[in-house]
Amino acid sequence: MKALAPGTVIFHRHRGYGVITTVNLLTGWISARFGSESRTLDLNLSTDEVQFADGEAILFRRAPPDRMPHARLMAVVRALHQAGYQKLYLYSWPKPSGLHWRWHLFTGQRDWMQRSWREGWYGSGADYNSNPVMGWGDLPGATTEELIHALAKFDPQGLAQALGRDEDHTAWFASVCDALLPGYMYSLDMQRPNGGPLTEMPAVPVIPVRAALPPYAGPDITWPPGWAGLWSKVHVMPTPRINLSGVPDERSLDY
Repeated sequence: MKALAPGTVIFHRHRGYGVITTVNLLTGWISARFGSESRTLDLNLSTDEVQFADGEAILFRRAPPDRMPHARLMAVVRALHQAGYQKLYLYSWPKPSGLHWRWHLFTGQRDWMQRSWREGWYGSGADYNSNPVMGWGDLPGATTEELIHALAKFDPQGLAQALGRDEDHTAWFASVCDALLPGYMYSLDMQRPNGGPLTEMPAVPVIPVRAALPPYAGPDITWPPGWAGLWSKVHVMPTPRINLSGVPDERSLDY
């Protein structure tokens, strides 16, 4: 797959050669300059027959894209579980605004509240909407196998920490993937009435990853192994490492 970004040279059968100035991979629209530097032309990659400079067609799927990466991440985790990396876990929860869901992959000890953090192993749907990649050197639309190779190349030491057995969680995760993929994701969100303790365990919330999908109507999803003992505790973000760079950490943003 070739890169499609500002600066890419393209060919249009009516306009000739041009240069892309802006790209929106969620909608399939681009802006490009053809000869005149004073104006740009908006083109749709699905209908305007745009090509790369060497004549290769630029194909854009018409189906609505995922608005969040969680279903793709679930497929990655399931495949890695099958390969023996069973100490790999996916935690997902909504931002305070309720508009986007965060995601966090962690390895090693299964501790849902004090999870290990590694750079590049967390993100949110807000970032994915404008740039639909995980941040591992992967490309938009990468397959599950391509994402696994990208992650292994990006952080082989981190992935090595997922080697090991956790049969209870692996079985739970496989059943969840069978029920939800490819259109839905789970959210480990525990809302408390008026800030008080929870008195019972409802089913795990399920969220569609594409806007056109109907609400989930399948079987209830149970909470993952090791969660029951946490039900009455206050859930907080894990304590982050000290940040001396002066750049705000994405995990501290509450939008």
